[in-house]
Amino acid sequence: MDRRKTKQITVGNIKIGGDAPISVQSMCNTDTRDINTTLNQIKELSDAGCEIIRLAVLNKDAAEAIKDIVKKSPIPVVADIHFDYRLAISCINNGIAALRLNPGNIGKKEHTESVVKLAKQQNIPIRIGINAGSLEKKLKELDLPLYKKMVMSAEAHIKILEDLDFDKTAVSLKCSDVMTTIDAYKDFSKKYDYPLHLGITEAGTMKEGLVKSSAGIGSLLSQGIGDTIRVSLTENPIEEVWAGYEILKSLNLRKHGVNFISCPTCGRTQIDLIGLAKQVEERFKHLEKDITIATMGCPVNGPGEAERADYGIAGAIGEGYIFKKGKVIARVPEDKLLDELEKIINNDCK
Repeated sequence: MDRRKTKQITVGNIKIGGDAPISVQSMCNTDTRDINTTLNQIKELSDAGCEIIRLAVLNKDAAEAIKDIVKKSPIPVVADIHFDYRLAISCINNGIAALRLNPGNIGKKEHTESVVKLAKQQNIPIRIGINAGSLEKKLKELDLPLYKKMVMSAEAHIKILEDLDFDKTAVSLKCSDVMTTIDAYKDFSKKYDYPLHLGITEAGTMKEGLVKSSAGIGSLLSQGIGDTIRVSLTENPIEEVWAGYEILKSLNLRKHGVNFISCPTCGRTQIDLIGLAKQVEERFKHLEKDITIATMGCPVNGPGEAERADYGIAGAIGEGYIFKKGKVIARVPEDKLLDELEKIINNDCK
């Protein structure tokens, strides 16, 4: 698919926009002041594939903790700032890679100028984060569609930065309503070439949040819109990283480990297909190989329907078939299927 052409900014060692791969972000749910706990979570998220991490900076102590966190973090750290320009200045001086800050919300003009001047000096990008739930009062009162108000809010913050000759800017326009979010990003994309951070805010818990995020983020990505993403879930942030890569993998935008496919159950299925498919995912989820593994319910259509898979298994009565590129290569007892599949894959991937 053709991606929208955007300016490129750099967050630490990660490029966003232009021809850079779409990056996956998350946000720690720890108390930033608790340095060790926060670093442990960052390490877990980095190991899961997270490329940029955002931290809430609520007070002076959190801003001070940033100094030690940045030194040991394996991935770039973004400071999330609201209202207090002093926290932004402290975080820049303490080594953060980017700010999430709306310049119109930090008080006096000279405060904004101080933050932007320092960000320019230290090459720190700023993400303008528009949230439908916290629009300016004067915008809320306008008789316009919500998505237009969101874009207008973004435009006002962008103007502040552009008037200060600052353009290392990314923008997000998030709403808990999927269609409002899609409309906001599409409308913004017609007017500006700043890189976009995609997400559906307050999407919900794992099931509902994943559906909403997949629909919204996936729709925009399929239209070439979006340069970096966060799947916001009321869950362990590691699930956000997993979900982000799954969305990108489904659109052939990123490759990240094994691609799993499996058929729905039907009356022909003679094995515990649901359990088997979960076991396959668990067995091979840590395999860092760009391969597809299929779990199919029966040998009637299984190998054919999954012929584009690199490897797969299809169940029968008390036994199963292992296939490779659509061709059956082994017939083994059901309780030996996983072990035999693992042997074959490990041998091929040496």
